[in-house]
Amino acid sequence: MRRNKAQQRPVTPDPRYNNELVGRFINNIMERGKKGAARSIVYDAFDTIKERIKKDPLDIFVLDIKYVSPNVELKARRIGGANYQVPVEVRGERKVALAFRWISDAAASRKGMPMALRLANELIEASQKQGAAIKKREETYRMAEANKAFAHFAW
Repeated sequence: MRRNKAQQRPVTPDPRYNNELVGRFINNIMERGKKGAARSIVYDAFDTIKERIKKDPLDIFVLDIKYVSPNVELKARRIGGANYQVPVEVRGERKVALAFRWISDAAASRKGMPMALRLANELIEASQKQGAAIKKREETYRMAEANKAFAHFAW
C-alpha cells in the first residue's frame, strides 16, 4: 500500500470552449501524446453535431456525460476461494472517467468513417439515450442487479 496519495494535477481547460470537462475528454481521446490530433477530432465532432442537430455541442456533450455515467459498477472480490462480482457504488470522478472511456471506446469500435465522425455519431446517439455507450451502461446495471445478492461482500 502507498504511503501518500498521489497529488492530483489540475487539468487545463480546452482553448475553444474554455471547459475543463472538454479538456479532460481531449486528454482521454489522445493517443501517443498527440494532443493536437485529439483536439481536432473532438472539435470536428462538435462542429458536426452543431451542423446536424443545430444545438450547442457543449450542452449535448454535458448531457451525454450525465446519461452515460454509471451509478453502480461491479468489482471482483475473492472470498473463500470463490470469485464474486460485487456491485459497488461509483464515486464522483470515476463516473466521469468511465463515461469518457465508454464513449470513446464505442466511437472507436465503429468502422468505416473518420474518428471525428464516429465520435459525433456516438455523442448524438447518446443524447437520444441510444448507442453503444448507453448500452454498456445498461448492461452494467443488469449485471449489478443480477449480482445484488453479493452486495453484502462490499468493502
